[in-house]
Amino acid sequence: MEGYTDTQWLEDSFVVVEKTRSGVSRARVDEVAQRVGLTDKEMARVLTISERTLHRLQPDARLDGNSSERLILLEGLIRHGLDVFDGRADVLARWLRGPLPELRRQAPVALLDTTTGFGMVHTVLGRIEHGIYS
Repeated sequence: MEGYTDTQWLEDSFVVVEKTRSGVSRARVDEVAQRVGLTDKEMARVLTISERTLHRLQPDARLDGNSSERLILLEGLIRHGLDVFDGRADVLARWLRGPLPELRRQAPVALLDTTTGFGMVHTVLGRIEHGIYS
């Protein structure tokens, strides 16, 4: 990201670590999902938990560290996508579900069950952002 200093990146990274360790609330899952219309099935896949486990969690329950970190990564990806698509959540939602040649004809959302997949999707968004999308 342009203008993003190493100090800002490091500070933001510590915030992610702290949030991950304290756990993110189950209610936050629904808030994030609603931003781009992700289903419970898609969210469970991203969080690497079963859909049944997701449904059983009370809104004030805390996700474990792994799921919390993935939710935080998803929030960052959504922010990046909204920046790229000029705040158009509907466009981002469609883009997340459409197969892309750069991702071996997989939809971006299908790769979000791994941290490497998050990086790959961010890379494609960065290419679009900088006009080198092909």
